[in-house]
Amino acid sequence: MKFSVYQISRQGGRERNEDRMGYAYTRESGLFVLADGMGGHPEGAMAAQLALQTFSAYFQKAANPTVREVPEFLSSAVMAAHHQIIRYAAEKGMLDTPRTTLVAAVMERGNMHWVHCGDSRLYLVRNGELLTRTRDHSYMEQQAHLGKATQHINRNILFTCLGSPAKPVFDLSGPVQLQQGDRVLLCSDGLWGTVKDFEIAAELAHNPLEQAVPELVEMALKRGGPRCDNVTVLAMEWETADEFQTTRVSTEDIEEGVFASTIQSGVADPTIEDLDDEAIEKSIAEINEAIRRTAEKNS
Repeated sequence: MKFSVYQISRQGGRERNEDRMGYAYTRESGLFVLADGMGGHPEGAMAAQLALQTFSAYFQKAANPTVREVPEFLSSAVMAAHHQIIRYAAEKGMLDTPRTTLVAAVMERGNMHWVHCGDSRLYLVRNGELLTRTRDHSYMEQQAHLGKATQHINRNILFTCLGSPAKPVFDLSGPVQLQQGDRVLLCSDGLWGTVKDFEIAAELAHNPLEQAVPELVEMALKRGGPRCDNVTVLAMEWETADEFQTTRVSTEDIEEGVFASTIQSGVADPTIEDLDDEAIEKSIAEINEAIRRTAEKNS
């Protein structure tokens, strides 16, 4: 398995950058994941980090060296990440839960599966054309898909995310059989909010990743102005040709059982098995109890 990868995160006009991204791989499988901690709720950066760490921990456990059932893995990892955020809020006695969007892809056996929740996106560009992209879990995208007017809808209003007391809605996609030269881009809404889909596809089609990604990010920051959102991009080219060595990763020499990751570990617990609705409802009840105790203490 060979691929090129380039990642960058730039803080816009926000107080802090709550986006997180990273990738992990074994000899025969790769995981790419990006999360955007949501403003308006506490500790968005922690929600995003917990989501990445949970995915990384689950991938390390499942990829031996491939993931047996990728859709089931992605579904389990999403719910585990959601559960970790809810549990973190309950343990801290928080009055509101941290929340994040998420998009993640697994590539192995020449195929790609992906999952997303919220409005962080995945783009797949092939032969200079946009083959597919994720559809945001936002009211604006929902109305646009129905052919209705969207000019008066705030694009930032989502109907699902990870960390909300409600069970998250997420979409699974794939498999898509990858071809040499396919470009896959994961990004936060800081990119696509000001850069059009055709511009993203064109830049990826005509320039190597180490040039295309920074140029897209600079374009987004410039157009966004002083109040620009944070812009985070993680891009991959599949089966990179030998002449492009700068950002190339080759897993052919990795031994059985070896796992590599750019995602900081240490928080998520991959041994948690009790991830059903009952477990999540229990954690939410713990949060509500913490809220009640805090209210009584302050009264």
